[in-house]
Amino acid sequence: MRASAFLYPWDVVGDPAAASRIADLGVRQVTLASAYHSTRALTPRHPAHRVVTAGHAAVLYPPDPDRWAGRALAPYRQSWTAGEDPYGEAAEALTAAGLEVHSWVVLAHNSRLGAEHPDTSVVNAYGDRYPWAPCIARPDVRAYLVDLAAEAAARPGARGTELESCGWYGFAHLHAHDKAGGVPLGDAAQYLMSLCFCTECRQGYGEAGADPDELAAAVRRALEPAWSGGGSTESGWDGVGKLLGPGLADATWRWRGRVARTVQESAVAAVRAEAPPGFQVLLHADPAPYRTGANAGVHPGHILAVADGVVLSCTGPDAVREAVLGPFTGRTGVLAANFGVVTGMGGSPGTLERDAAHAASLGADQLRLYHAGLASGPDLAAVAGALSRIE
Repeated sequence: MRASAFLYPWDVVGDPAAASRIADLGVRQVTLASAYHSTRALTPRHPAHRVVTAGHAAVLYPPDPDRWAGRALAPYRQSWTAGEDPYGEAAEALTAAGLEVHSWVVLAHNSRLGAEHPDTSVVNAYGDRYPWAPCIARPDVRAYLVDLAAEAAARPGARGTELESCGWYGFAHLHAHDKAGGVPLGDAAQYLMSLCFCTECRQGYGEAGADPDELAAAVRRALEPAWSGGGSTESGWDGVGKLLGPGLADATWRWRGRVARTVQESAVAAVRAEAPPGFQVLLHADPAPYRTGANAGVHPGHILAVADGVVLSCTGPDAVREAVLGPFTGRTGVLAANFGVVTGMGGSPGTLERDAAHAASLGADQLRLYHAGLASGPDLAAVAGALSRIE
């Protein structure tokens, strides 16, 4: 199974030993961030620093001024890693070490965009804006995300890309100093909290047969027992129907599903138009189409007809892998099983060999390892040992 490790450019820039250290793990490929959201990242082996604070979503290369001239929505440049093109510098070093580089592009997740352009954000049924979540139904947001996908994916020398959050983003965010866990919400209630009621989406619900005011009121009524009673446990699409009623639930998905599919189609097409022949396009995905977040919900049959494959979160018990890989099993396309290998972040590098074999039995043909820059020395040693036996 081809294995790829996730990296940030700041893991490599300024560390002459980084590229060879990654190659020595036994991976053949690196998935290198070219457009990323805000984060605070540990760099445990870097000779010059231990923590990098990326204060806002940004591109890690110089954006094309002609592409973005005169546009209100444009990518922000980074300032926390030295050099004009940290992505390009890191990619060059990794390629010289014999590694194939694929870009890693985060799309609909950008708090600074929402702060500076509030009208671009998802608005929930209570009127609260989610500045981290651009509403992908808005034409200006869609145009921005599609052009960002093309530019950030097809970086010089890249052999492919992985598009993260290429779809709806919503309530769940892990925002800075998040304090949103006081009332536990199952994924059905999460869906209701993620429904957007901006002008564009209100019109879309109406076209789908649901009065937007009545829908918003129904959402609030459905969630009230969670606020007063200590949470909601409903899950799955049946759970959404139970909370909202099947008719209204289906109306929301008629609108949101069409929007998500067309955004995904447009983003992949734009990347392919910009990239050289043979460039691989994968999406970080979840096989439950209504799900929101970094692993955007997709319909398996549709997305494999659009992209070259998917990257699926497979960390956890066997049931997790069976749930996410099962709907794709037997279909044509790349199935990359993504495993957390940072013990301190819930990963399990010690069981990677066994877990990868289970994923392979369900159809996975590639591995993704999150995250070689964040992992401890013992975690990386466990990864190297597992890969030597897997490959």
